[in-house]
Parts: sequence; C-alpha cells; structure tokens
Amino acid sequence: MPDLWLLAFMPVPVYRFAPSPNGELHLGHAYSALFTAEAAAHAGGIFLLRIEDIDHGRCRPQFAAQIFADLSWLGLRWVEPVRFQSEHMDDYRAARDRLLQIGVLYPCFCSRRDVMASAAAFDPEGNPLYPGTCRALSRSERQRRIASGAPYHLRIDMGQALARLASPLSFREISSGRDIIADPRPWGDVVLIRKDIGTSYHLSVVVDDALQSVTHVTRGMDLFAATHVHRLLQALLEFPAPLYHHHRLITDGAGRKLAKSLCDPSLRALREAGVAAGEIRRELGF
Repeated sequence: MPDLWLLAFMPVPVYRFAPSPNGELHLGHAYSALFTAEAAAHAGGIFLLRIEDIDHGRCRPQFAAQIFADLSWLGLRWVEPVRFQSEHMDDYRAARDRLLQIGVLYPCFCSRRDVMASAAAFDPEGNPLYPGTCRALSRSERQRRIASGAPYHLRIDMGQALARLASPLSFREISSGRDIIADPRPWGDVVLIRKDIGTSYHLSVVVDDALQSVTHVTRGMDLFAATHVHRLLQALLEFPAPLYHHHRLITDGAGRKLAKSLCDPSLRALREAGVAAGEIRRELGF
C-alpha cells in the first residue's frame, strides 16, 4: 500500500473512514468502514483512515488505539500515515481566518442555556435553532465583550454566506444517482468555531477532505443533512466538491440506530466473546 505522499501522483479515487475516538467502535462503525473499503477497492481507489479527535474533552488515546485494533481485526488496511485532526489545528485556523476575511463569521456570546431559552425552532439534528441574537451586535459591542474576556463561539452568518454564492449549491448523491440541491438554511447560523476546541466538526471535516484529496465521501444517512453545510463551506473556501454516498444505518431490533452513548455492544466486546471477524463481515453483508 502506497504512503500518503504518493497520492499526488496517483489519479485515483480517494475514500476515507473517519471515526472519533470518544468510545469503542460498534457494528455501525464496522459497516461504514467495510462499506467504504469495499467501495474504494471496487473503484480501484485509495482507502484512508482519519482519526477525528478535535474534541479533547471526550476523545482518548486508548480509544484511538482500539480503532486500529478493531479495523485490523476486520481485515482492513489503509494508507499511512493516518491523519489525526488534533495534529493539524493550524489548517483549521487558516480556514477560520479565510472565513473571517470574507466576512461570514461573527462572535456569539450566548450560552447553550441562552439558546435553549430563546429558540423557537430546531435544526436538522433536533437541537434548538439559534435565533441570531448576537448577529445584531455592533462591532464596538463585540470588541468590548471580547476585550472583557467573555467566551464566545464563531458562527456563520448564513444570510451573508449564501449571498456570496454565484450559483446554487448541489451535490451528487451516488446512492440515488441524483444531484441534490444543497440548502443549509435549516441549520441557521451554525457554530463553526467552538470556544472550547477552536474548530468544529463541520469545518474540520471539510478542510480534511480537501487537503487529503478525498473524491468520495461515504458515511451514514444520519450525516446527510450535514452535507448541506459542508457544500456551503466548500464553496466559500473554494474547495472541490467530492461525490457523496450516504449509506444505511445499522439498527437494533427496535429500529434504533446503534450508538456509543447508549453502550451498544462494541467490536472489542464481541471479539472477546468469541465472535470471529468473518461472522461480523457476513452479518453485515461483506
């Protein structure tokens, strides 16, 4: 398997599996990793592993090590070196600075409690939709609060961002073979720079995909709505748009999506219980 630096000389499709080390992988992660690896192999492409560990409050090195062990147990191999997001904060700061330069970010001093108290609607993930409270603050008031040491996020001014577009946004959804009109407005002024980590999932994943020359993004249907925000960021940052394939989710007997937070059986636990990797692959259709 070639090293990552060779990708610049290899005009082939590039796929990636990008888990967060904030818990142990379960069958849903196994399906996504196997799906992506198989798609890359079928296309004669490259399979990357990326560790999305920007959330230093929840991510742990032992979980990252477990990801490597679990994927190796499933028989997967990937291009080295693996990109750890926590080692590339300069890349996210550069993207932040570009968005600040073009005038589409503003500081938000509202707490989670403030947003919950003032929100009248919900975003696509079911969280309270930010009503734009701090968007109306004057420049002098923003500067005063920042100088006083008040903590703040940076949110995207959705109206300003959309006004900068020269043409409508869309993305190709491979699962349906259709071009989807991208409409990020239901997200409102979403946070792009969290005050606690200096970036966000939305911004980091878009930057990483561009810097790693990812051509095909394969991930669960639960991230379909996020793609609308990602296409906007790609347009604003002048990044190429990959193709997307949002695959089915693995659920329990009641139809609930598997989740780390709900302590669904991990791959490690299944392995220690005597389940063979081949059984996992067959159960998931690989």
